[in-house]
Amino acid sequence: MTKITKYIITLIILFPLFLAARAQDVNVTSVFDSARISIGDQIGFTVTIDKPEGVNLQLPVFKDTIVKSIEIISGPKIDSSRQKGRMRIILKYLITSFDSGRYQVPPVFAEMKSENGLKRFYSDYSLLEVFRSRITPPDSASKIFDIIKPYRAPLTFGEVLPWVLIAALAAALVWFGLKFLKRFRRTEGEAEIVIIPDPAHIIAFRELERLKEEKLWQNGELKLYYTRVTEILRQYLENRFRVFSLELTTRETLDALVKTGFKKDGSYNQLKNILTSADLVKFAKYTPGPEEHESIFQDSWNFVNATKEEQAAENEAEVKVKPGEDKL
Repeated sequence: MTKITKYIITLIILFPLFLAARAQDVNVTSVFDSARISIGDQIGFTVTIDKPEGVNLQLPVFKDTIVKSIEIISGPKIDSSRQKGRMRIILKYLITSFDSGRYQVPPVFAEMKSENGLKRFYSDYSLLEVFRSRITPPDSASKIFDIIKPYRAPLTFGEVLPWVLIAALAAALVWFGLKFLKRFRRTEGEAEIVIIPDPAHIIAFRELERLKEEKLWQNGELKLYYTRVTEILRQYLENRFRVFSLELTTRETLDALVKTGFKKDGSYNQLKNILTSADLVKFAKYTPGPEEHESIFQDSWNFVNATKEEQAAENEAEVKVKPGEDKL
């Protein structure tokens, strides 16, 4: 017989002994949160199993009652933790009792099944005393007690809600009153400032000039450059033609523009070419040359210039109008 064979036989013989030794290291405890409670009080009942991580046990689970007269309200709530090859399992119950007396809960056990049979690991006994609350002293018949003051019940949400609504209404009335008085306290000499927004083409030209100064495509920011060009044009379409195209595709934008009465002329084709070229750069990874960058910018400028709304050049961004004075 070789040494390896002897070693294997020794392991086979010692393995059950090893398991038995590990199984001996199982600890089961059961305890109430308090040893004495009044009738109807609610406390916890905790069962803890501390065992080696490789040992499989059948855990104890209570239903409805722990023992007669000790009722389970909820549970078990199970928690576990591992540390240094060991595992701790905690089962927590919420219990109560409506019968006074002293109760002794039998030991709680966990079971281990193996080829050698069934083995149980027990906790200690758990004691609980349930007592009735003593309202008056035993000799109350020979004493005179003070009258108990009326019990003040806590406020409910339904009682508080009307007052909250009244306070909110009062605050709103005060706010509107102050606004009303402020409006009528204005003197005739005060000037009312009316802000006239810039025309759509002025805004677009300003943004195009700003884009030109940023030099995005010169610094390799092609995708950002074409994104900015299309954003400027789409914002211009919104301001000029009320075509809200920032969330629309190129095809949807062109269709919406035509519905406003815009003709499919040279300006239409120019806009279509700009938006399509930008889509190729942004989504198809197309890389145009410097000439196309300049051309896209110039075409955008020309489109805005060709479709701008004709109006007086002397629009002011801020005009002061006195109250009661008509604007000529």
